[in-house]
Amino acid sequence: MRSQKENQRNGRNRIKKLQSVKRKGIIKKYDLETEQKESITMCGFTGFVGNIDNKEQVLENMMNTIVHRGPDSAGQFLDEDAALGFRRLSIIDISAVGDQPLYNEDRTKVLVFNGEIYNYQELREELIAAGHTFTTHTDSETLLHGYEEWGEQLVDRLRGMYGFVIWDRVEKKLFGARDIFGIKPFYYAQMNGTFLFGSEIKSFVEHPKFDKVFNEDALADYLSFQFVPTNETFFKGVFCLQPGHYFTYQNGTLSISRYYEPDFHGKTDKPFEEIVDDVERVMRESVKMHKISDVEVGSYLSSGVDSSYMAYLGEVDRTFTVGFGQEQYSEIKDAKEFADSIGVKNDSKIIEPEEYWDSLSDIQYYMDEPVADPAAIALYFLSKEAAKKVKVVLSGEGSDELFGGYQIYCGPIEYTGFNKIPRPIRKALGVFAENCLPRGMKGRRSLTRPSKTLEERYIGNAYIFTEKEAGRLLKNSRRPDTMKVTAPIYERVKDKDSVTKMQYLDMHLWLVHDILMKGDKMGMANSLEVRVPFLDKEVMEVAQSLPLKYKIDAPRTKIALRAAADREIRSYTAEKKKLGFPIPIRVWLKEDQYYNRVRAMFETKEAEQFFDTAYLKKLLEEHRAGKFDNSRKIWTVYIFLLWYERFFANGKPVHPAMSNK
Repeated sequence: MRSQKENQRNGRNRIKKLQSVKRKGIIKKYDLETEQKESITMCGFTGFVGNIDNKEQVLENMMNTIVHRGPDSAGQFLDEDAALGFRRLSIIDISAVGDQPLYNEDRTKVLVFNGEIYNYQELREELIAAGHTFTTHTDSETLLHGYEEWGEQLVDRLRGMYGFVIWDRVEKKLFGARDIFGIKPFYYAQMNGTFLFGSEIKSFVEHPKFDKVFNEDALADYLSFQFVPTNETFFKGVFCLQPGHYFTYQNGTLSISRYYEPDFHGKTDKPFEEIVDDVERVMRESVKMHKISDVEVGSYLSSGVDSSYMAYLGEVDRTFTVGFGQEQYSEIKDAKEFADSIGVKNDSKIIEPEEYWDSLSDIQYYMDEPVADPAAIALYFLSKEAAKKVKVVLSGEGSDELFGGYQIYCGPIEYTGFNKIPRPIRKALGVFAENCLPRGMKGRRSLTRPSKTLEERYIGNAYIFTEKEAGRLLKNSRRPDTMKVTAPIYERVKDKDSVTKMQYLDMHLWLVHDILMKGDKMGMANSLEVRVPFLDKEVMEVAQSLPLKYKIDAPRTKIALRAAADREIRSYTAEKKKLGFPIPIRVWLKEDQYYNRVRAMFETKEAEQFFDTAYLKKLLEEHRAGKFDNSRKIWTVYIFLLWYERFFANGKPVHPAMSNK
């Protein structure tokens, strides 16, 4: 606990330092003639449209909730109709020229922006040719002039990761957008005559017009998916802007439009070797773009092909790995061996069980919403370790969704023989297995899964509570309706093969609401920028052209990508199954110390409010006795209760850096 308190003290000191650079009203002017370096910043932003008293103080309070996203500087814009706040983490051009909010030539348009625009130089040249005058060399300014030139169609031209808003002071119109994958977060709420927006929900709590109300309807789906799988959140009236969407807000009217739709067409006439050439070329280009920085860039490193390929292509100086004391839950040894083989330093950390569990409440603050993925906590410690040495890391996230990497994608191919059995018979066998064979019995799953259609059985990489189980557990909430969530997504790819359907679903649910959410939130919790070169527009163009045979050949996955990686790194790594920083939750829950923590939480009034606690404790006892592995079910409920305690049970959530003040 001592280290936790030390971190809190350090955080309080950091906040005090940041508050000392407070800006009032419009940001200060700079001598732009002396500032000619390119500038890219990662950050967080928050703001609102609407009139309130004490607007400047409210905005500052909102900004303080996300101080971790931008510890290097802060900026504000205020007028009679709108307020925009910005926190900056300097990556390129650490001078003041990269500060935001940023203005166009006549200062009629104001921008706050989180992310990177990789093709901004070519867009800049096009805009200069069209007559626009640039006063900085930032990628941010490209957005302002691009909006002046192309309006809402600006987003069609962007290659990058981003969340941004532009306030038009003349038309009193707000325009905003989120990148095509959802790498950067974007939340909004419209209530009490006010429109709120920002990188993190917690900033809204500081606004007097915000009604903090728990959205219990989200709980049911969370229990099945381990995250909220829609644009709704656990805060009633708060929504996330979906990837590939933009919005306008004017005169109290909100309009949202989709501008990008993935298309896994699988059409190419190229032979396999040429396809591998394309994968290698586009990955080298993407990694090169993602490495642009004036600070040292490192890389996360597990034992799988994705992060290994990143570390190799990135030619980074440092890699970072975490693991646990139990050998089967640690990739440190394999990661170090690979790092040594390519001449790269590897910094590793063994996460102790006590520090893992002691961090859980603070992590819920940073996450905004509960995500019951145990790897999120490991990612927090990984990013914390990396942040000691670098400001930027490369990550291999996204390759599985784009190139067909999850082992579960082999299912439709492996079930081919079973599918020859007439469907009524398959369905009957599945019903028999589900109702008559005991849980955990060998072969039960082999009967239940193929007895259902893909649309009936597959909701993503995690399926925690079935609808029947959730209905038994919940006291008042509705049962989850997983097909209601997935059906509209499946409908858009109804003519595709099963593997492509799974990829498409995971891109819209698992990738957005689990993988990228925890990646951004855990990195930013430690003021660390996480870059994901696989999630690039041009990489996507190559990936979605791959036919099925170049993605999956059961039991092998990511055929084309592994072939490209195998050209550069040893075959052992290219073919090695990724563990993805596994967590020994199932082991810990049998130990008295952690069993007692969870049981005590299951006996709280908050647990009684939402759940059948007798059923919860039954799950816990079954797991402890070794009867069933209920660890993921237990963990999903426990994380929710910790989050609810932090955001609702104890009033206003407090930043970890200020919690002991």
